[in-house]
Amino acid sequence: MHDTALVLFSGGQDSTTCLAWALQRYRHVETIGFDYGQRHAVELECRTTVLERLRAEFPSWAQRLGTDHLLDLSLLGQVSDTALTQPKAIELAASGLPTTFVPGRNLLFFTFAATIAFRRGLAVLVGGMCETDYSGYPDCRDNTLKALQVALSLGLATPVVIETPLMWLDKAATWVLAQQLGGPELIELIRKETHTCYLGERGELHPWGYGCGRCPACELRRRGYEAFVGGSSPAHPSAPGNEVAP
Repeated sequence: MHDTALVLFSGGQDSTTCLAWALQRYRHVETIGFDYGQRHAVELECRTTVLERLRAEFPSWAQRLGTDHLLDLSLLGQVSDTALTQPKAIELAASGLPTTFVPGRNLLFFTFAATIAFRRGLAVLVGGMCETDYSGYPDCRDNTLKALQVALSLGLATPVVIETPLMWLDKAATWVLAQQLGGPELIELIRKETHTCYLGERGELHPWGYGCGRCPACELRRRGYEAFVGGSSPAHPSAPGNEVAP
């Protein structure tokens, strides 16, 4: 039975929910983040705040929460020509993908995470990727990550498990899952301390959290929160593979 995990933790809503999900399940959990020259680098500061508050406010999780790793992947930002790494407009490109798509990002993230997990003896990689309510990024798809899991397992000559607890949830159901995991305290922590906005705006606290309120990430978060508080989410976090452990 796998009882250790490494969570890809950006400091955003989804990765914070995934971290809570992992802390509910695994004996020992570590976190990893990436500085890749993202425009919304403020999320790196939010990571530290969220981790500190989780340790202080959730004692049962604090004893399971181990080392945090932050890797410098600035080279990715240097070779990417995207709206997340350059001061470019957020729009649909000729490819049909939004200009916020950073080619290879999740593939690199999981590869580096697997390297750290191999060294640290961690059995499971956890990521907040989702193809139910997302921007169409191909490296967020379930098939992509299943294929990557096979490749990493072969390349490291050891079983690598990739868990994506949000894969089939919409944003409203992600809020529901967070509430089931950590109650209103976790909802408030996510609302006030996590960061989602692509433009890095943290000047105004909206009901759903900080952000510009206009970029695709803010729009998804806002709509999800409004559906959550209105009780109109069609998805439910008790879908197969997402059951909340006692």
